[in-house]
Amino acid sequence: MKRVFTMGLSALLATSALAPVLAQDAQDWTQDYQIIRFGILSGENEQDRIMRYTPLEQYLERELGVEVEIFSANNYDGVVQALAANQIEFAFLGSSAYAAAYTETGGGVRPLFVAQSADGSTGYYSIIVTRCDSGLDSLADLEGRVLAFADPDSTSGYAVPYYNLVEREGITPESYFAATPFSGSHEAGVQAVVNGTFDAAATYQDSDINGIPQRMVRKGMIEAGSVCKIWESPEITSGPFTARANLPAGLVEDMTRVMMAFPEAEPESFAAVRGTVAEDENPTVGYMEVDHDRYQWIIDMREWLRQKRRS
Repeated sequence: MKRVFTMGLSALLATSALAPVLAQDAQDWTQDYQIIRFGILSGENEQDRIMRYTPLEQYLERELGVEVEIFSANNYDGVVQALAANQIEFAFLGSSAYAAAYTETGGGVRPLFVAQSADGSTGYYSIIVTRCDSGLDSLADLEGRVLAFADPDSTSGYAVPYYNLVEREGITPESYFAATPFSGSHEAGVQAVVNGTFDAAATYQDSDINGIPQRMVRKGMIEAGSVCKIWESPEITSGPFTARANLPAGLVEDMTRVMMAFPEAEPESFAAVRGTVAEDENPTVGYMEVDHDRYQWIIDMREWLRQKRRS
């Protein structure tokens, strides 16, 4: 690993006035892109994020023949703004963060592929968790309590639970709960529930044995059985590995080819990146190419949320 870039939103905005990216010869992209940067979202603490993605960084350097750097921001919007400001070339995004980037750039990003499980599924679930010993076992029990969302640009940590609470559960979060703060990340929200700071938190899981709470148990951050799921959303389309639309075609093609080969070429590193555990009956096994149409409903949902906030 060469360097890890972290940048706050204010710094990004201050450097966003970049010169336009000129059309490139697809065959010669390495001459103009001797450093490739990919962004990762703040779902967990920064040190663990970097550790998980460093093997991928090293694999990409070997296969692409250029320097590769991980970009880590303080929040989801930092990665979105980095794409918009041409600070990074690629990013692992959740569905809502992709929708935010697409809207922010006026269509200046494109989804390339998404993680796929052994059964062919490409989704996951938003969940709401409470302390198992709190006596808060349902949404009804949370009335007048504090529910923490993860981040305004988180699909599973905000957009999907908020939308479903209103549209499916008939709950207006602003009046139903005592408060609905943002924790800053999925792990921070779950940890705050364990510590008693929040009564409940929105996060995600792929299955009942693999997700943010389960990963925190494996890392020794919380004890097994300390948090329990009390609500689950319908399946969410997994977020895409995303490229800036103004990148040379050859760079995008080479990155796609190398990344699609990653699960088979480096299975242990791929499992680390995905947080796969041996006992998972439906592990992530590879990637599937996707297009923008898959995420239009997320963009529509975000617009619904925007209108809700304005009204």
